[in-house]
Amino acid sequence: MTLTQQRTSPARRRYVLPAAGTALAAAGTVGAIALADAATESDGLAAFDPGFTADAVAARREPLTSLAHALTFIGSVPVLVALMLVAAVLLWRWTGTLRAPGLLLFAMAGSAALTYVLKLLVERKRPGITFVLGPVDNGYAFPSGHTLNSTVFFGMLAGLMWASLRSSRARTAVGLTATVLSLGIGLSRVYLGYHWATDVLAGWAIAVTWLTIVAAVAYFTRDLVRPRGL
Repeated sequence: MTLTQQRTSPARRRYVLPAAGTALAAAGTVGAIALADAATESDGLAAFDPGFTADAVAARREPLTSLAHALTFIGSVPVLVALMLVAAVLLWRWTGTLRAPGLLLFAMAGSAALTYVLKLLVERKRPGITFVLGPVDNGYAFPSGHTLNSTVFFGMLAGLMWASLRSSRARTAVGLTATVLSLGIGLSRVYLGYHWATDVLAGWAIAVTWLTIVAAVAYFTRDLVRPRGL
């Protein structure tokens, strides 16, 4: 390593991650705002929503329908709450501190609050009941709560596990599992007719912003507590 590299390496560790996080959070925020505006005005990407819904209806067949129902079940509030509590206990036993489970609970509380507030602000109606495969949900559509909350949960859990895993294969498996579940749950909401495509896109965008904020909180408070492995 050259003298220049030795001098710039600490700067990279100090500034690159926060800068990348800021850029990612900004991108997610701008994307969510643009999607909310499109959903309100029924223009932009939202203009393509009816077409995406029609395509989803035309694609319905087994075993896709059963898979979509299973994914939507995993992303439901009762299941996510149960998974969160189990994960919090396991993280506590694994790390020996309350830091990891505390970060997980903080992330999920914020996700739930964002879902509730944004639905009330945008007040977007869901697709017609003729499109729904399952019990009718009369709540607001934007953003997709299943998508937002499940992405935050699986993303946060993957991040907390990633820090303590030494095997690159294990890290890859954890990251891929979280990504596949997040994408699958979001797509299932369109497939089953509960949300427009832009509701799901907004859920992912908001989740990226919120996860980045939580990651920043974890990063800047990392020296306050030193848990085992995290």
